[in-house]
Amino acid sequence: MVTVTLLGSAQDGGVPQVGCNCCIHLQRRYPVSIGLIDSDGRNHLFEATRNLGEQLRIWGVDSVDSLFLTHAHFGHVDGLGLFGRETMNARGVSLHCSKKMLDLIERTPNWSILLSQGVFSPSTEPIVNLPGVIVEAIEVPHRAELSDMHAYLIKAEKTLLFLPDHDTWQETLREHDLRSWLSHLEVDIALIDGTFYSANELKHRNQEDVPHPPVEQTLQMLGERRDGDPEVIFIHLNHTNPLCSDDTPVSELGWRVGCEGDLFNLT
Repeated sequence: MVTVTLLGSAQDGGVPQVGCNCCIHLQRRYPVSIGLIDSDGRNHLFEATRNLGEQLRIWGVDSVDSLFLTHAHFGHVDGLGLFGRETMNARGVSLHCSKKMLDLIERTPNWSILLSQGVFSPSTEPIVNLPGVIVEAIEVPHRAELSDMHAYLIKAEKTLLFLPDHDTWQETLREHDLRSWLSHLEVDIALIDGTFYSANELKHRNQEDVPHPPVEQTLQMLGERRDGDPEVIFIHLNHTNPLCSDDTPVSELGWRVGCEGDLFNLT
């Protein structure tokens, strides 16, 4: 059996978010992450968040065989050090990321030491064959101050798309519409960027500094779910997103908002 578990459904800051008093009443959400178990029972983690311990408990595992990283923004990588001597004392964990991401790791002292100590064994191959499942990296446009960004296709009998971040649908789709793009990739389950519900959600910041396609736009592109459509689950929610407390605008169209512990069987 090949399964994927949603281990974190929030944007990098989590929910509640540090420095915010308006969201302390909301259900707790961890920074975005998923866990894949292949057909041999080996554990493959996507993203290394600071809530690694809690997320492994949600997953029901105590060790990780490999780690896949999408990009370098802090909520996706600030748990890398937890694999080191001071905590897990892991050895030989396969680290899968892009060449630009690996270059950043090699140039960052707190991370490069994890390579020299043998905590991680890096690979930049875009396609990884695991028992009963193939993981394929797909480059997508997203703020590239530190590295590029890759979504992942996880392919078994069913295919799951893990797309926690990207800038705009226009850039990502490249003249496709969303439905045809998901169909072209043969996606059965799509975990997609739902950071902000609307384009004017951030009241005290310029949202152009943190571009993400608003859920409102994505829902307009998807319309109502029909027979044969893939499951679409919104993840990576910012603490300002009203979907954190009310998923009605999504669920009434037949789609879903992700929650920690959601389990997807790919076989």
